[in-house]
Amino acid sequence: MKELESIRGRHTELVSVYIPAGYELSKITNHLAQEQGTASNIKDAHTRKNVIDSLERMIRHLRLFKQTPPNGLAVFAGNASERESKVDIKVWSIEPPVPINTRLYRCDHVFVTDLLRGILESKEIFGLLVLDKREANVGLLSGTSIKSLAHLTSGVPGKVKAGGQSAARYARLREEATKEFFNRITDVCNKEFLQIKELKGILVGGPGHSKNEFLDEGYLNTQLREKVIAIKDLSYTGDFGLQELLERSQDILAKEEVAKEKQLMQKFFELLAKEPGKVAYGLEEVKKALGMGAVSTLILSEDVEDSITEELEIKAEETGAAFEIISIETREGIQLKELGGIAALLRFALQ
Repeated sequence: MKELESIRGRHTELVSVYIPAGYELSKITNHLAQEQGTASNIKDAHTRKNVIDSLERMIRHLRLFKQTPPNGLAVFAGNASERESKVDIKVWSIEPPVPINTRLYRCDHVFVTDLLRGILESKEIFGLLVLDKREANVGLLSGTSIKSLAHLTSGVPGKVKAGGQSAARYARLREEATKEFFNRITDVCNKEFLQIKELKGILVGGPGHSKNEFLDEGYLNTQLREKVIAIKDLSYTGDFGLQELLERSQDILAKEEVAKEKQLMQKFFELLAKEPGKVAYGLEEVKKALGMGAVSTLILSEDVEDSITEELEIKAEETGAAFEIISIETREGIQLKELGGIAALLRFALQ
């Protein structure tokens, strides 16, 4: 990202392409080939050659992919040379950590990176905690990207078979060491999680009963305990445990995404009932609102035709509007489909 953002073109010669998840690569390469023909009309010879060469490099690069990656693809090509007398056409491709819904083609003097930057600064952040009485890992989840924050090991002695006072002494030692270890986990969770205002929830997991003991005995800060949305039995701790926690929490995360969609649609229908001028629905009405720069959030059903989705998505991107695809598996999603599948929240009332 830093490398891309540091490059400046002499003219509008830097090519940025965003390919949505599930979109056919052949359509993109065909589009880029057409743009090569259009670029032949550029008056400046250096700019014309750089754009055509960049498009050619990008097309060749995309042919290396058998299909669009699961989360879509962002591709950039252009002259990266810092010396005006030298041309160095490079191509970059980035598979985002979360699905992108935006389709974009643009030639400019800078690469269009704000969409990826928005993903990096995503507010969809979850805390991760994996523990047993031997070790613990604390991390963050943004989209499908896991960032490990801390790894702790305990001084809890193993279970020892001993009779009489020896058994009692070992039990006390284990209990004291467990408390000390759990308190250290608490300190790390407080340090890492309490500072994140946009933390949506916390996922906790681990082998055995230690995770339940940690939560049930009140070690976790009350504010954070209220954010725990899943407790999962795992086979591993460590980095493998963080990955396993993500895999086993897909049902919970899917419900969170559905809840987000429901919240957005409930806001739309509430405004439709109380302040109808603050929303728009139907293809023509939404296109009109987009043309006026009035749309704050464009809402499309997943059932809308691809060509219409692409057209409206491009208009939304041009005006800085947010863009959301709504599934048809919720009551609100079905209601949106019945309205034509196209709606918008507005920045200001049009009526």
